[in-house]
Amino acid sequence: MIVGGLAVLLYETGWIRFFLDQKRLIRFIDSLGPWGFAGFLLLQIFQVVAAPIPGELVGFLGGYLYGPTLGILLNTIGLTTGSVIAFLLSRTFGKPAVDRFVDPKTMERFDFLLHHKGAFLIFLLFLLPGFPKDYLCYILGLGHLTLLEFIVIGGTGRLLGTVMLTLGGSFLRNRMYTELSLLAGAAVIMIFVVLACKDKMERWLKTLHEKNRKM
Repeated sequence: MIVGGLAVLLYETGWIRFFLDQKRLIRFIDSLGPWGFAGFLLLQIFQVVAAPIPGELVGFLGGYLYGPTLGILLNTIGLTTGSVIAFLLSRTFGKPAVDRFVDPKTMERFDFLLHHKGAFLIFLLFLLPGFPKDYLCYILGLGHLTLLEFIVIGGTGRLLGTVMLTLGGSFLRNRMYTELSLLAGAAVIMIFVVLACKDKMERWLKTLHEKNRKM
């Protein structure tokens, strides 16, 4: 109810359209001057916790605005902070709170993660494109991972995607269109492979999870 009301408010006030307009976002963050870093970090944190903004857009924006090195750093800090907030909200308020953020079908797909730490499985879910990583933060808050384990696994698992998005934004800013095309091609191939094997992959992960439980 709270999330639904927030979504309606964001839509009616035009904020969702604002967040989806890359040029307006760039102008807005540039206009913040020295506070631009803080504005970008808040944007990245907000997209993880509330998720009205595509995370890929914000990651790409980080590379466009700040280049590869600083962009990766800021994206990582923002993603990690947002992920920790989502995890702690779930850990503190339990399943009724998670139900407000995570749809039942997604919850059902990954409920096997609640019964065992399965660090390697969770790392794979964060690593592979196409999995709902922001939702996973809420789901994992209901499980057995400690906060430190969650930060290490989630942080390292998200790193590949963060690097690719940041480099893409940096390539576009510097008009390195050949490199951008190669990177985009690699990303598309990865996504198609994951989509084609998604069901088999999830069954394999669940099977591996069951084997881990028996060990």
